[in-house]
Amino acid sequence: MAFENLTEKLSRIFKKIRGQARLTESNMDEMLKEIRVALLEADVNYKVVKEFINNVKEKAIGQEVYTKLNPSQMITKIVHDELETLLGGGENEIKYQANKPTVILLVGLQGSGKTTTAGKLAYLMKNKLHKKVLLAAGDIYRPAAIDQLEQIAKSIDVPLFKKGTDVSPVEISKEAKALAFNDHYDVLIIDTAGRIAIDEALMEELNQIKKVVDFTPC
Repeated sequence: MAFENLTEKLSRIFKKIRGQARLTESNMDEMLKEIRVALLEADVNYKVVKEFINNVKEKAIGQEVYTKLNPSQMITKIVHDELETLLGGGENEIKYQANKPTVILLVGLQGSGKTTTAGKLAYLMKNKLHKKVLLAAGDIYRPAAIDQLEQIAKSIDVPLFKKGTDVSPVEISKEAKALAFNDHYDVLIIDTAGRIAIDEALMEELNQIKKVVDFTPC
């Protein structure tokens, strides 16, 4: 998964910089080059990456990181703070709907780990946040996705709504929302098929799903 790989790469980069007695322009540039490659490989837009690298370098210079005897902690903090800003700082808590299920629609690229993420979210919300959660299998184009989500649902003891591969994802989502409402679920998590921006049919399908579940981004 893209962000898991990014985490591993950044950890290796920071471990390497911790081995340096001092931070110089040379090893600083080398570290930033590695971070740049790691972000690009994680599909971060190149313009965003360029701005990110420039911000880190400017703050490192501004805080005189080069003059510190042990600069690794400071540079790690600078990179961490910039990553937090990049991913969206501030209040990021889910706003749960009152008197109706909160719908979480998982969308993304093919192979980006949506099905696994659906299970992780369901587990967190059920066991840590004490929510009544329903999973819905909306990826009908990859039968293995339904089987995978069913296994995950069983392992975390969360109910799964599925209709197989002969019912449209729009209808599945509509029926799942009705069930979640009637049975007083707090959260409905819908797994959808992987898609790419130029796949107009799947993008339109996603728009239809949003309409039938009355989905509003938090």
